[in-house]
Amino acid sequence: MKLVVHVDGGSRGNPGPAAAGAVLATPEGQVVEREGELLGIATNNVAEYRALILGARRARALGATEVEIVNDSELIAKQVNGQYKVKHADMKPLHAEALEALGGFERWVVRTVRREQNAEADALVNATLDAVR
Repeated sequence: MKLVVHVDGGSRGNPGPAAAGAVLATPEGQVVEREGELLGIATNNVAEYRALILGARRARALGATEVEIVNDSELIAKQVNGQYKVKHADMKPLHAEALEALGGFERWVVRTVRREQNAEADALVNATLDAVR
């Protein structure tokens, strides 16, 4: 079973209060789950990695054998796909965790879209952050 997982992470301030969001759907677009997670104080890049990890783990829990991760962070996508090296020491454990989360799938891809094409995941991040006010 394949799932398309739109993920986003964000912080209000960098670092600041942060959240991750994942919207899991069938390839036809039927949403099967939405998951938001508060992260405490974190940077935007940490939140983006946490969103990818959250989405991959939820997809596995739902029984997916193939996953297409869609995000709006070119940096994270290129690091996970091996096109960019992970230079920042704090990002290396998150990068390894993301690869481990993706490693359980028969096939996976991480691709980047423009922010407006990831609006539902972005809205979930903001709703998660707003819920703690």
